Amino acid sequence: MEEKVVNAIQDEYPDDFAWCYGCGRLNEKGHHFRTGWQGEQTVTIYTPRPEHTAIPGFVYGGLLASLIDCHGTGSAALALHRKNGYEPGDGTAPPRFVTASLNVQFLKPTPQGVPLKAIGTVEEIHPKKWRVQTEVYANDVLCAQGEVIAVVMPKTFLPSS
Repeated sequence: MEEKVVNAIQDEYPDDFAWCYGCGRLNEKGHHFRTGWQGEQTVTIYTPRPEHTAIPGFVYGGLLASLIDCHGTGSAALALHRKNGYEPGDGTAPPRFVTASLNVQFLKPTPQGVPLKAIGTVEEIHPKKWRVQTEVYANDVLCAQGEVIAVVMPKTFLPSS
């Protein structure tokens, strides 16, 4: 039985900010990455689709970068939401983050057809800026790792009133 993220932070994003191709629940063509807590670390589990092929049998690196990117911003949102006294599923809208920087290292070829598990460690570096270190595993093999610097979404991203 495949692991699942039950209380994902992306499920709590307001509709105006739930359209990301990677993690937006309202983007019907997107990946729908879902990030939640696993102890003190964060986790996203995703099984690549056949169209995510680089060469037969292996996953396209851009998908891994997208997974690390959205896992990073989701993890930062989880951490700040928890710091503010909330958890996913409690009905309180979480903060929304955007990516300030993304660094990805591809360590091993990533096999197609198996669930990928991104595990993140979150560090606050400023009240509005968080660093997330992520490792991506396929069948317990570390395939990629990355770092996201995530910042609280600027007010300029908000719709005009």
